[in-house]
Amino acid sequence: MTAPQISGRKSTGRPVGNVTRGTTNPNRMRRVDRWLAGPQAWRLRNAADPLVVDLGYGATPATAVELFDRLAAVRQDVQVVGIEIEPERVRAALPLQRPGLSFRVGGFELPVPGRPVLVRAFNVLRQYEEADVPGVWRLVQDRLSLGGLFIDGTCDEIGRRVTWVALDAERPLSLSISVRFGSFELPSDVAERLPKALIHRNVPGEPVHALMQAMDRAWLECAPLASFGNRQRWQGMCRTLRDAGWPVQDGPARWRLGELTVGWDAVAPLA
Repeated sequence: MTAPQISGRKSTGRPVGNVTRGTTNPNRMRRVDRWLAGPQAWRLRNAADPLVVDLGYGATPATAVELFDRLAAVRQDVQVVGIEIEPERVRAALPLQRPGLSFRVGGFELPVPGRPVLVRAFNVLRQYEEADVPGVWRLVQDRLSLGGLFIDGTCDEIGRRVTWVALDAERPLSLSISVRFGSFELPSDVAERLPKALIHRNVPGEPVHALMQAMDRAWLECAPLASFGNRQRWQGMCRTLRDAGWPVQDGPARWRLGELTVGWDAVAPLA
């Protein structure tokens, strides 16, 4: 799948994008949803229009339903729209519609009224070419509301290793990593699930590779904390990274969940 399939189609009236494999599993997105309903919940609470899009939810709508349930706990009048480019997937989801949750055919052009405050696209761009990423990011960013956030992420089949890039309407903001303790030997094992913008950049000389290596070193340095459990060891790793100058954006409340967020400028691909 190459960039020409994405560019130049915004005004044709056809969905922008390509049909992807659509593989998904219930509860696969729990880690990113926990982040959206946690430190990012203020965006939904402050939104004039609580419109949220689950873009490319896959062959079954389970994760869109879960997103609705989780965000409804933050704001009861949330409106979640699941968007899929494959019409049959939308037809299969229609029986699950309810007040606040709907499904429609579309792509990166986001065929919804108004401007969404949150857009979640998981395991979608992973199936495109790296050259497609900037154009797709720009399409979605241009549709965000004031204070809106676009999440482009990737995870393994059951959500044990998860990463995502968060973008506002202007630029990428951060890279988040969230892992289940016991699902890795070294933190850099998560590299195989980096978002498309970064997965091919995990090579010497690139900033994201430096982060992966720094995480591994800090994890090994904190081995003595393993006697207290991997949760304590992960928190020690995060403190070590922060003290070494990495722009860690969160604190112990998030670290204890197996989560780490760093500023995008520290991991952005080299030109």
